[in-house]
Amino acid sequence: MTDLPEPLMIARDADLAHWCAHWLERPFVAVDTEFERTETFFPIAGLIQVCDGERAFLIDPLAVSNWSPLVEVLRSPGVIKVLHSCSEDIEVFLKLCGAAPAPLFDTQLAAAYLDMGFSVGYSRLVKSLLDVELSNEETRSNWLQRPLSASQLSYAAADAVYLAELYRIMAPRIEAAGVTSWLLEDTAEQVAAAQRIQEPETAYLNVKQAWRLKPEELAVLKVLASWREREARERDQARNRMLRERTLCPLAQRQPDNLQALSRIEDMHPRTVRQHGNEILELIRQGRQVPAEAWPSRLPEPLPADANRLLKALRKVGQRHAERLGIAPEIVLRKKTLEALVRTGYPTGPYSLPDEFIGWRRQLMGEELLAIANAEEMQP
Repeated sequence: MTDLPEPLMIARDADLAHWCAHWLERPFVAVDTEFERTETFFPIAGLIQVCDGERAFLIDPLAVSNWSPLVEVLRSPGVIKVLHSCSEDIEVFLKLCGAAPAPLFDTQLAAAYLDMGFSVGYSRLVKSLLDVELSNEETRSNWLQRPLSASQLSYAAADAVYLAELYRIMAPRIEAAGVTSWLLEDTAEQVAAAQRIQEPETAYLNVKQAWRLKPEELAVLKVLASWREREARERDQARNRMLRERTLCPLAQRQPDNLQALSRIEDMHPRTVRQHGNEILELIRQGRQVPAEAWPSRLPEPLPADANRLLKALRKVGQRHAERLGIAPEIVLRKKTLEALVRTGYPTGPYSLPDEFIGWRRQLMGEELLAIANAEEMQP
């Protein structure tokens, strides 16, 4: 481990601008965030940690107001941004300054590309590569309190320092394996996905168990889910604080028409009935009034057990390439992509490559998967 100076706290716009100019000259910066998101729709940044390989920095987002210098760093094509399992960190930056880190090197993804395991936790990765046991005592700290404790500051700075050390070890290995461009392709898609805003009118498509509903029930679900998404965003409240997801399908099926019946819905929070009960009842009425020709189509059911033979045959293709390349099989052929491919033609075929099957994976094994899928269906 490199001995670094004490972390520097940045709480003034001028200091941030000074150090951002310095970071623009560095080949990489390791970045982490601490935030709160228990009751709100958007994450609230409590601290931003940066390590440029020379020193750790702690940026106070409650004190800084001009984020344009950091935006320049986040967007600079010449500076690799190193993060770990960073989907929520990306959201923090998008909310804080309207920019996402790119190009992005995700050490969790890199671990999968190096066949160190799929979805490896940060502590485990630090232990594996740096032989350091991380403390977890500050994991659930209040990062919006001021002043932050010495323990919090030390914990936060260490995360960024170790992240920089991980990059110094992993980046050459990724390069030697010849998969740097693949990793950066995946992280670019990750950033693009984080910037896609959920359209309220399609929120119902993401509700678990919605496939069980009839079209007339889906009409009610669509109204409820759309309202929940829109209001949560506008009020900056967590979706489940507005209306728990587990209640959505029961509401669409049972369609209560009074507050007493509403309160009897399983998992319905009394606070929701008090604050939004009459509004929810009106939304249900609106959903019931949707004409039949405007009802949503039934959603695809989960693939049946009969599809397992085809799924297994296709999964073997991914496993074979994963073994040859030394990459975690879950990365080579993702479960969602595999199921999407099967859905294009099940049960009788013919099959086609789904839209989400893109980039290096499509080039590596797209035609092979299609050939096997269509050949499988020809077998008795």
